[in-house]
Amino acid sequence: MKILDWYILKRYLFTFLMMLLLFIPIGITVNLAEKIGKILDNDVPFNEVALFYLNFTVYFANLLFPLFLFLSVIWFTSKLANNTEIVAFLSSGVSFSRFLRPYIYGASITALFALIMGMYLAPAASKGYNEFNYKYFKRGKSAVNDKKLYRQINDNDFIYVSSYKSKNKRGYDFTLEHFEDHKLVSKITANTITYIPKDTTYRLVNYVKRYVGKFGDSLEIQQKKDTLFAFNTEDLTPEIYAAEVKSYPELVDFIAKEEARGSSSIGRYKLVLYRKWSLPVSIFILTIIAVAVSSIKRRGGMGVNLALGISIAMVFVFFDKIFGVMAQQSDFNPIIAVWFPNFIFGILAVYLLYKAKR
Repeated sequence: MKILDWYILKRYLFTFLMMLLLFIPIGITVNLAEKIGKILDNDVPFNEVALFYLNFTVYFANLLFPLFLFLSVIWFTSKLANNTEIVAFLSSGVSFSRFLRPYIYGASITALFALIMGMYLAPAASKGYNEFNYKYFKRGKSAVNDKKLYRQINDNDFIYVSSYKSKNKRGYDFTLEHFEDHKLVSKITANTITYIPKDTTYRLVNYVKRYVGKFGDSLEIQQKKDTLFAFNTEDLTPEIYAAEVKSYPELVDFIAKEEARGSSSIGRYKLVLYRKWSLPVSIFILTIIAVAVSSIKRRGGMGVNLALGISIAMVFVFFDKIFGVMAQQSDFNPIIAVWFPNFIFGILAVYLLYKAKR
């Protein structure tokens, strides 16, 4: 790697790091100013607050990773253009493709980091972030408290809970229906179902089991009953954050399990899965667009390049959100939803790069 490569690569990584260090404290300050009243009212321990904002940092850094990178590349490349450094590079016989090489090196490093963060660090941060939010900011509700759940857990059994609190592993208005040959054989109902980790059992309160017989039904009633079931607490957890809080291997297994059950939220889960791979690709695309847009010295200076870059970034976010919602709320293919913005902006990157070379 030559001096030119090192010079641009260091500027690439350093400016991106400075962009993160600049905006993340601002985000923490704004969030803390909004939440400080609730934190004080709930007497939240300092160590939990510190852990929450660590998770907050990872969660939002992963969410806004491409945009921070895009703006940082536009920023320092515009400075190179305004200082006529790019003209000097190209006038010395360096082709534009050769000039672009250290940017690709930098994109490769950040894409690898984004891939690792999206697959392992961000899910853990998302879990901690959401659990803290619902523990202290939403009056003890779990992240899935208000979400009803009706799920098939195997070929013969269906479960239902009106709500579930992950904090104390308790579900409300529990129902378990058992079918054989498409006929209801038994039905268990209880006001609450609570998982007891010590005994790996479930405790049912106001337990009623109805046996459906050919000539009449029979009832088994108990005030409290501890028993075993073939499902686990994850099966009781509604779907809002189920995919976001899992590492990549866990998410792959979870999707395979949900597909076997015929879950109606497969599109939502696959959207999260495919985004873990599309994010690193978008880093390369946005880097090329940023270089093509900002490598030209314009009359309006850096302000014009930044304005143009922010406009492109907003359009990218718009496409990403629109197609994401379509995949979550309809039968729209999640692969298309995730990769279509990259495809469109990939074409734009090729066009802008061609124009910049000319």
